[in-house]
Order: sequence, then C-alpha cells, then structure tokens
Amino acid sequence: QVRLVESGGGLVQAGGSLKLSCAYSGRTFTPYRMGWFRQAPRQEREFVSDIIWSGGASYYADSVKGRFTISRDNAKNMLYLQLNSLKPEDTAVYYCAIMPALGGDYDYWGQGTQVTVSS
Repeated sequence: QVRLVESGGGLVQAGGSLKLSCAYSGRTFTPYRMGWFRQAPRQEREFVSDIIWSGGASYYADSVKGRFTISRDNAKNMLYLQLNSLKPEDTAVYYCAIMPALGGDYDYWGQGTQVTVSS
C-alpha cells in the first residue's frame, strides 16, 4: 500500500509564492516518476510537472514553466513544488502522484491540497 500526503496549500495573493510538499510512505520501492497535477473547478485534471526520481530530469506544463520548480528528496521520500509568481488561474486542487515503472501510468495519488490565488 502506497500513501501520498500533500501539504502546503493555502490562500495567497497574485504574485505570491507557495511551496507544496508530498510525502510518500508504505510499500518500499523507488518510483520511476513522480509528478504534480491540478484540477480547477469544472475542469479536467491537468499535468503540472513531473520528475524522474532517479535521474532528476524534470518536465513542466507550458503554463507554469519558469514559475514553478519541482524537486525531490530521495532520502526523505519527499516531493516538492515551489510555486512562484502565482496567478488567479493557478487556483486548483494540487495532487501528487507516482508512476511506479517506466511505461506505466500514474497509479498512486494523494488526496490533494487546495491552492487559491486571489487577484
């Protein structure tokens, strides 16, 4: 059983910053990939960013490139997302997820943390 717990969301003014954290525990394994997704009200869940756990290569959606930074701490089993220059359109529930193996899907998901950006 894999458990993911996000934290760090909140209410912030446009232009502000937040840092999201995701702790994973449970089954002992090294994920292939971990990522952040978000879902705004009445919208589909969308990809935000992900990172290859072992190699560290990271990827971003165009909408957040240059403003968000993903990172991980392998020793602590932690995933982070630094959100800078926040915009009202970044308002969403942010989820972290694990892709256990190359070629697989994101199989494990956290419960999400709310980020609200006021204008």
